[in-house]
Amino acid sequence: MTFTSLTFICFLPLVFALYWLLRTPRRQNLLLILASYLFYGWWDYRFCALILFSSVLDFVLGWYLGQAKSKRSRRLLLGGSLFANLGMLGLFKYFNFFAESFSHLATGFGWTPGSVTLNIVLPVGISFYTFQTLSYSIDIYRGKIRATKNILDYLAFVSFFPQLVAGPIERASHLLPQFEKQRCFDQQMARSGGRLILWGFFKKIVIADRLGVIVDQFYTQPELVSGPLLAFATVCFAFQIYCDFSAYSDIAIGTGRLFGIRLMRNFAYPYFSQSVGEFWRRWHISLSTWFRDYVYIPLGGSQRGAFRRSRNLLATFVVSGLWHGAGWQFLAWGGVHGSMVASGHGNRHRQKKGQQESAIRKGDGGRDVIPTPGGERNIPTVKTLCNMALTFGIVCLCWVFFRAANIQDSFLIIGRFFTDAFSYSAWQELLAFAGEGKLFKRAVMLLGFLVVVEWIQRRQMCPLDLEWCPAPLRWTLYTIVLWGTLYYMMPSAGQQFIYFEF
Repeated sequence: MTFTSLTFICFLPLVFALYWLLRTPRRQNLLLILASYLFYGWWDYRFCALILFSSVLDFVLGWYLGQAKSKRSRRLLLGGSLFANLGMLGLFKYFNFFAESFSHLATGFGWTPGSVTLNIVLPVGISFYTFQTLSYSIDIYRGKIRATKNILDYLAFVSFFPQLVAGPIERASHLLPQFEKQRCFDQQMARSGGRLILWGFFKKIVIADRLGVIVDQFYTQPELVSGPLLAFATVCFAFQIYCDFSAYSDIAIGTGRLFGIRLMRNFAYPYFSQSVGEFWRRWHISLSTWFRDYVYIPLGGSQRGAFRRSRNLLATFVVSGLWHGAGWQFLAWGGVHGSMVASGHGNRHRQKKGQQESAIRKGDGGRDVIPTPGGERNIPTVKTLCNMALTFGIVCLCWVFFRAANIQDSFLIIGRFFTDAFSYSAWQELLAFAGEGKLFKRAVMLLGFLVVVEWIQRRQMCPLDLEWCPAPLRWTLYTIVLWGTLYYMMPSAGQQFIYFEF
């Protein structure tokens, strides 16, 4: 079941009504568990057995980990959790990739091994809930949280359907206590949740799915497309994946608020970043902080000199790339980002202390703050614009690795960017595409609209937070967004969210 399906539109109000009719946390959690397993099993009922196994295993290991006294026992229990979760993730997501890579490597040395692959379906969301259960075990081991004794609370924490499939990846220290306590309906919280849901639907259906048509058209056979057209398609993809993924997060966070649950913020206007390092503090925040806390810092973080810091950063980003997909292009994507951050580009932009006053929080319960993107000026300085443009250009080049079908196509596309840069005929193709139909004009209008609206509203978590507007104007804008979304939604339920693949 996807957020943009008619099934979900009927499913959500029903669960919402039943949820608030129940008065105790235990009954509410039980309903959420049943609803979450129904939501998840809508793709394939067999997926439910996998998430149940993972949840029960970590609940039991976490309970024993909390009771264990000796270091050896604690390490064995943590090792069991790591082995089970990473082993399960590796089997379903990476076995075929490593088997095929080994086969190609062996062939290069003149040995022809038999091909061994598994014909298995990748369970939706396995990368997300595996990391969520892993963080629970690791935090118990580190003494940051206590193991819960209530399995219903824990199952609700792992399977909470708004963020189950594509995040945000929550920590037990933030989300689990919310399932343990009494929850009361908060009208203001529900209104903010509704605005997030509406904006998420708009970004996904009106912007992301429209841009996806252009991206698919030119990335399917890149060898037949000129450099300028590929560059335009890459810019479209940059905004497609942003609108697609951030839309899922907005809908998830907004839906959570309808149930009195606060999820952490996952995006904070990343394309207004002035460095690659800042981009990663604003993009997929829940994953970035997960890798920071459970990979980068355990490797040594920024301790013991610049060389080790760079090595740790590069290793963390390469692992992050592998998390996103089983392919060499994802390793390259992570490696390039890691190299840029490690080389110092990530630290070039320094925030001023005064900007902290209008900082925007990662989430309602988060402690970290993110300064206003692009600074406090309504009209950015030339230096700020140049920094944002350079960062966006670097990020777009990296997106080629993410979107291309394989590593060979990635290098072909990037090569076309430079070889066709001064080709008159190549630019003529772009001009012909711009003048022959509505796709180009509609894409430019959507991109311009999104950038302007997000820049104006960048101090707010959601661009539809319009409390400064008079009520008639505010509700007029809400109505326009709603009907615009319904207009594009009517022909179909929309395309699948991109991050379902990961």
